[in-house]
Amino acid sequence: MAYQIGVDVGGTFTDVVLRAPHGEMSVVKCLSTAGDPLSAIMSGIAQVLGNVTPAMVTRVVHATTLATNAVLERTGARVAFVTTRGFRSLIPLGRYARVEEDRYDLRFTPPVPPVAAEDCFEVDERVGADGAVLTPLSPDSVRRAAREIAARGITSAAVCLLHSYANPAHERQVAELLREFVPDVVTSSEVWPELREYERATTTIMSAYVGPLMASYLTRFQAGLSALGITAPVYVMESGGGVMSAGQAARRAVATIESGPAAGVLAASLTGHPDVISFDMGGTTAKACVIRNGRPEITHEFHVGGKGSFGGRRAGTGVPVRTPAIDLAEVGAGGGSIAWVDVAGALRVGPRSAGSSPGPACYGLGGSAPTVTDANLVLGYLSPRSFTAFPLSAELAEKAVDRVAGTLGVTREAAAHAVHEIVGATMGSAVHVVTVQRGIDPRGFVLVAFGGAGPMHAARVAERFGIDTVVVPALCGVASAAGLLAGELSTERVLSALSAQDPDAVFAGLEAAARADLGVARDAADVRVERSVDVRFRGQAHELTVPWGPSVDSAFFLRYQQVYGIAQEGEIELVSFRLRLTVPAGDRSPGPPGTREGPAGERAATRLAYFAECGGYVDVPVLTRATMGAARGPAIVEDPESTIVVPPGWSAVPAPDGSVTLTREAGA
Repeated sequence: MAYQIGVDVGGTFTDVVLRAPHGEMSVVKCLSTAGDPLSAIMSGIAQVLGNVTPAMVTRVVHATTLATNAVLERTGARVAFVTTRGFRSLIPLGRYARVEEDRYDLRFTPPVPPVAAEDCFEVDERVGADGAVLTPLSPDSVRRAAREIAARGITSAAVCLLHSYANPAHERQVAELLREFVPDVVTSSEVWPELREYERATTTIMSAYVGPLMASYLTRFQAGLSALGITAPVYVMESGGGVMSAGQAARRAVATIESGPAAGVLAASLTGHPDVISFDMGGTTAKACVIRNGRPEITHEFHVGGKGSFGGRRAGTGVPVRTPAIDLAEVGAGGGSIAWVDVAGALRVGPRSAGSSPGPACYGLGGSAPTVTDANLVLGYLSPRSFTAFPLSAELAEKAVDRVAGTLGVTREAAAHAVHEIVGATMGSAVHVVTVQRGIDPRGFVLVAFGGAGPMHAARVAERFGIDTVVVPALCGVASAAGLLAGELSTERVLSALSAQDPDAVFAGLEAAARADLGVARDAADVRVERSVDVRFRGQAHELTVPWGPSVDSAFFLRYQQVYGIAQEGEIELVSFRLRLTVPAGDRSPGPPGTREGPAGERAATRLAYFAECGGYVDVPVLTRATMGAARGPAIVEDPESTIVVPPGWSAVPAPDGSVTLTREAGA
């Protein structure tokens, strides 16, 4: 009898899911503890176990925003950057694209580089692009740099030497010498051996920046599990949608920067619809991602710590990270987003969030700022016992919304409805980024909504894009935690080898390294190997990734036409080789709901809810997934951990798997 646990930490709630041997899911949702995330995690795990013997847990999978928060809040380790002589200014110079609010600012101040200029060091060596040693490494120059790094009290170093992807020997020697003085040393040839010095350097720096935090956190996490009697292996969700061992996550912490959002996208990909837009709205942020043919879109470069880029693909709006990640757009719009009035008298919502402490005003935990959750409670979309483990206070929500209404000179209902509409428009911008902005027509897609607040807003967001079908999966309020248990153990390796003479040998080396990462034997048959290659026309600067095979040139020509709209052929060049090794996870279905921590008390058969199309407040039926039949809007479907709003012009139908499908009626 084997049990599995999935843990997802959000800005407001920490979700814990226990999967029983036959697939039943038990759920606990508790307030996150920002100062010490492990406190809420261990409390949630203890609750979800109930009478289950801890020793029966065979797998724990964790999605964490630790790396993301460290980058955004600049709380990572102080890092020393070590590079080839002559390239010390690579990081201080950096790159920056002025976003809209900076474009005409005459007093513009560039962002702070990830490593200060005084913490950048040079060593004597030089390797050519073909891997040939042009200048031998000087050990004395490394020792001088190491002593200076130690004297400054720096305990983490990122080593990125010129063209080390072609020959990593010097980097390995530098790392060995540095470790005599510096505890944590990361090399680019270990993290991501790919050409383009700036991106490779920043990726290595980010790994050195968050690595010590991640290693310490996972050590404490495993100790906490042991104290509960759980000795199962711990895995961490990676940015690309697979899961890696805790040890590998500590060594390659940069691969976990998008760990949290990736799990929800996996859950959305398992709903049975091939073309999906996943829409995840939690307490702090809303995230959107395109899934085509059942597979999420993957990017191999994104930007962190910047602004104005939504999906992180706008070059120069943050620190570039070259590692596979599910291609998400994220905005600061969630249930805890605070509504405020700017100096011009315009209503704004977010990006600042009330989080879990003090939380929205209606939580009664000391918060007084009006939030999206308070507005939804005033509008009747939520009830005082909708989805949390504690009752919500309608009186406190009304007082909070009244402050905004008084400033604007409008009624309470008008202010609450404006907050609801504005946050919907903000979330729509995330969907716009991953669809329209990238040339994708969203009207042929199904919107899959999850997160504690997603199903309340999903139908309105779908209307903005002409989407006629919304699916709300079972356990939608904890979909990310449930999606963790669907993740497959996987790793990706890359190597830049310009027009390698023997591509098969390159792939063989990558596969051997990937098998070592996952501890998979050479003769193990239950693995999946996917090979791809970055290709460009000779003389061009940028590449496109296509599957490896005998017709790689034709595949590249087709991909080039799809991306740029130009049919072109010519001499091509193979730049980087990629290999992803995956160990199948077996049954990946989320499983039926088991026990869920939900509200106490009787549920009202109807309640007043605000719908502008109906002229204001109307009495609408309040249903549950378990008891509802086909329903026409306006209506509300309540879950223990989420609430579905069915607007006028929409109908809702439950499915045997616990999901609910909303369909927009013709002419609506």
